[in-house]
Formats: sequence, structure tokens, C-alpha cells
Amino acid sequence: MATTNLEVILDGDGHILEDNEAILKFLPSAWRDAGAIHAATLWPPLDHLHSAKPMTTPGGLARGGKWVGPEEWNIFLQDVGIDTTVLYPTTALAYGKIVNRDYAIAVCRAYNNWLHETYLTHSPRFQGMALIPMQEPEAAVEELERAVKDLGMVGAMLPSAGLSNHLGAKEYWPVYAAAERLDVSLAVHGGAHEGFGMDHMNVYAPVHALGHPFGQMISLGGIIFNGIFDRYPKSRIAFLEGGIAWFLLCLERFDRSHATHTEYRLRSDELLGPKADERVSDYIQQQIDAGRLFVGCEGSEPAIGFAVKSVGSAPFFFSSDYPHEVTNELCKEEIGEILENPDLTTADKEAILSKNTARFYKLQAAGAR
Repeated sequence: MATTNLEVILDGDGHILEDNEAILKFLPSAWRDAGAIHAATLWPPLDHLHSAKPMTTPGGLARGGKWVGPEEWNIFLQDVGIDTTVLYPTTALAYGKIVNRDYAIAVCRAYNNWLHETYLTHSPRFQGMALIPMQEPEAAVEELERAVKDLGMVGAMLPSAGLSNHLGAKEYWPVYAAAERLDVSLAVHGGAHEGFGMDHMNVYAPVHALGHPFGQMISLGGIIFNGIFDRYPKSRIAFLEGGIAWFLLCLERFDRSHATHTEYRLRSDELLGPKADERVSDYIQQQIDAGRLFVGCEGSEPAIGFAVKSVGSAPFFFSSDYPHEVTNELCKEEIGEILENPDLTTADKEAILSKNTARFYKLQAAGAR
């Protein structure tokens, strides 16, 4: 009989705060010496919406503006009881908006070197997701291989907004092929909210509430309906920081639209994905069952019980989002909400809190507390 362990908690989506001065030192001297690149402008702005509205978050207030680095992260992990975290960027979530291809290549490489030196060599409790220059897919493949083989990254982040095309576009297929060959994960992450029809919204809360899931829905649609999982059947792709309600919406809307709007396909080898007589929700379930499709969640997801009833617990894994919005106490509460949820079995809870994260990233062992 299988045993369960609710003591191990793996964080599938934590965040670093970039030290741009330090990252700048990893850029080639040609970029630094030109004088055009400065620490303050190392990354494009996420959007005008983050900065045009005065606001606070519980995490920001709790920190009092203090820096969060590896030591602070370790204290957080120890206090909350998390064994391992997989780290994503903060301001660099906007890297998809870089338009100079050479600069995209250089700054992604610099970020990965900095993340490796600052976090990955600091503690085995830190795992890193690389930035890869999707602006030039051939270079993205090269950087993914370097980040995995030389720097020990567990995969790469794909931006849900900012690139010149959707993530299912043919130009990006070599990246999926490389991730499959290297047996590493790709994770779609939001953060930049402009261009979704909210550019003049006068308060930020609805921008944040809708911006993340909008990007995830578009990304999932591009990936599913262009047959990425069929073309690269060993792929593992996650969609992070949009909650789970957007995913349930896609299951419903994709089914209806696919059934009523038949696509004419002259090149049957070009567009794979759900067949004309197939329910998209069934097709997505196949990807979940095969261990290809994952969705990040937090503890405060009111629909988590319904979602697990609909598709099972296999795709969902816990994300702390520290240090952006949460305090230590809020993160403990969210973990507690999962543990106390009457709609989840013990096996479901273990899957969400540790097993699915380990499966997605292929984590060999959790770091010691």
C-alpha cells in the first residue's frame, strides 16, 4: 500500500529580486563599455501599469523595502517549512519585450550566470529556471543547453507576453525540441500586463487579477492548437501564476469553439493538436495523464476542489510567489488551506505540495531543512 508524506513541501514558483549591478558585470565588455546599458535599464519595464498607480502588497509592507537575497530566502524556507524552491525572475519577467536580438542573447546569458553564482552555488535548496533569448530561437536553444549542462538549471522560463508571436508559433518549435532532447521543463510565466485591453485601467487590482490569466490562456491556446505536445511528446510545460480558474475556463471554451468552428487544414502535418471530432478537454486530459501539462496554484484557490474533481490532481503544484505578495505567515496559511481542504484527499495534497513539482522539474531530492 502506497504511503504519503505531507511533511515535504516543494515550492514550484518562487522569485528572486535581481541585483542588476551584479548582473551587469556578467555582460560582455562591449556592452558595458558602450555606455548604453545601465543597471536601471537592464530590463524593459514590465509595463506602465505597475508603476503608474500607487499601491502596496503585504509582502512589500512586511519587508519594509528591505532587500531579499539568498540569506533572506533561506530564512523564509526554514520558517515556512519549504524544502526546495524553483526560482524565477522579477523585473526580468519582461525579457520577452527586448527587441535587440544581440542584447537579448547577452542579458539572458548574464542573468543565468548571476543566478547560478548567487543562488545555485549557495544552497541545494535553490533550483533555477533559465532565461533564454526567444527573440532568436537558435540562440535560445544554445543558451538552454548551456544553462542546463554547465549551470545546472532545471529548465527555462517562457514569457506569456512581449514576444513577437504566440508560443505555439513554428519559429519557436526548435526550443521545444531542445527541451525534449535535454529532458527539462519549460514554464510559461506572466508579469507584463499591457496590451490586454487594460492599459488605461485606473486601479491596479483588476489589472493584476486579469493580466496573469489572460497571458496564460493565450499561451495555452497557441501551444494546444498547434500540437506542440504531439510534435514533442516528451515535453513538460507549466503555466504559472495565473491561479487555476483560467484553466477551467479554457476547458469549457475550447471545447465549444473547437466543436463549432472547423479549421481547414491543407497541410495536415503542420497543425496537429485536437482532432476535428475530439473534445479539447479530453485532449488536454491526455496531456495531463502523460505528465506533459502542469498548472501552478496557491493555497487560496476556491476552485481547487472542483479542478481536481474535473482533471485530477496531477497537473497542479504549489507556488509560493515569495517575496512578491506574500509574507511568511500568509504563505503558511496558504499551505494550511491545502492541507485542511476537505475536497482533497491525502494523496491529492501530497501531489500538490511536493510530488507534482518533483515530477515536473525532475527534482532528485529535496534540500535539507
